[in-house]
Amino acid sequence: MREAEDGGGTVDDGGAGQGAGGTAGRPAWVTWTARTVAAAGLVVVLWACLTAWGAVVHGHPAYAVLLGLTVLGCALVLWRSLRPGRARRHRVLAPVLDVALVVAGIGWLAALAWLRPFTAVEPAPTAMLSDEVVTVTESATSVTLAPAGEAGATAVFFQPGAKVEARAYAAVLRPLAEEGHTVVIAKQPLSVAFLAGGAFDAARDRVPDAERWVVGGHSLGGVVASAEAAAPDADGAAPVVGLLLYASYPAEDLSGLTVAVESVSASRDGLATPAKIEASRAVLPADTRFTVLDGAVHAFFGDYGPQPGDGTPTITHDAARSLISSVSAQFVDSLDG
Repeated sequence: MREAEDGGGTVDDGGAGQGAGGTAGRPAWVTWTARTVAAAGLVVVLWACLTAWGAVVHGHPAYAVLLGLTVLGCALVLWRSLRPGRARRHRVLAPVLDVALVVAGIGWLAALAWLRPFTAVEPAPTAMLSDEVVTVTESATSVTLAPAGEAGATAVFFQPGAKVEARAYAAVLRPLAEEGHTVVIAKQPLSVAFLAGGAFDAARDRVPDAERWVVGGHSLGGVVASAEAAAPDADGAAPVVGLLLYASYPAEDLSGLTVAVESVSASRDGLATPAKIEASRAVLPADTRFTVLDGAVHAFFGDYGPQPGDGTPTITHDAARSLISSVSAQFVDSLDG
């Protein structure tokens, strides 16, 4: 407090004041940093929508909700930073809180950007169209490819790879539906398989006529599928009879697993490398069938474009997709007896 020279009253300085862009006791650098982070948040949301709109619209709604919350949060920060505020009472704790909020905001935006999903590209969107052979249905949590006629007794449940939207696997898995097997592809919250723990049970409810199941997955999705194959069956109905791994391997020792296992990998994979696939023999049953696609890469198991860290292919994506579909169909057909 200080005496005003012209009236004898008192004026509260309010700490740093509101000069140079600050607001009521908040330093100017804090205000401008908050505005910068908020503006960056709007840019990240716009970038995600422009580059992955198909995945945002057709994926699990969790990511779209995060984008919406980010827009609201950034708008609120910008609005409050432009309003005159009241003097802050806790002048010791306030700077610490300011820094913590800024760091949290930056962390949130970094996570949001990292979680931007890979969007399905052709021929996957075309494979999502129903015709006289396959009926395709899509919900907020799954994509189902079902034979238009009578379905076989063995159905397939599939977990996508990390950050890959479900539609990206429609083209490679559609031949299984053409062979008479209902295929359910999970839409994972934030496109992370570990967050889709109840998706298999939901698929069983969605396809009540299936007598047995093959569970499968790509990359991280295969890790979760392996755990689902090993999980005890609560009621014994529609048991798991097969595990289909695309460029993947279990996180735990499943050498004692009693279901059939097919491991399909790529010789030029830069993520699930040939060495890692070879090492997985020790944690998979002795009778596991290993199929290595010569010249293929990690991203060839779906249709979502190139993936950072992957290898360089020496065969075409179309050729690899055809081989993957053929091996998968043969494996599922062999369990349909």
